[in-house]
Amino acid sequence: MQQRNAGFTLLELLVVVVIIGLLASYVGPKYFAQIGKSESAVAKAQITAFEKALDTYRIDLGRFPTTEEGLAALLENPAANAKWNGPYLKKSIPLDPWGRQYLYQSPAKDKEIEITSYGKDGQAGGTGDDADVGN
Repeated sequence: MQQRNAGFTLLELLVVVVIIGLLASYVGPKYFAQIGKSESAVAKAQITAFEKALDTYRIDLGRFPTTEEGLAALLENPAANAKWNGPYLKKSIPLDPWGRQYLYQSPAKDKEIEITSYGKDGQAGGTGDDADVGN
């Protein structure tokens, strides 16, 4: 009797590779769509944390930092003000989830303060992952 070598044939391996490819093509887009949503959620959470720190700053100094002072006023006393009781953030000011600085404006057009991230594309406006995130 002939002894048959144990192993897989080329056809069996090709079938497995095709099945894995089909699964990846179905799951991959859904997975990466969730990543975009989580980046926006992180940006919203960071902006909310900035707002809380800015509220504390306002209670101590009676005003929000100016646009020129920016969010850095939460970490360092910008004008050697005796009422400053910071730092108001535990860590340094993070970049947005896309690696860019948050934009801070005070006074803003319709609000006292405005904190914005331009999203994935870094441009004003946009939809989906490219949409602006702000307070």
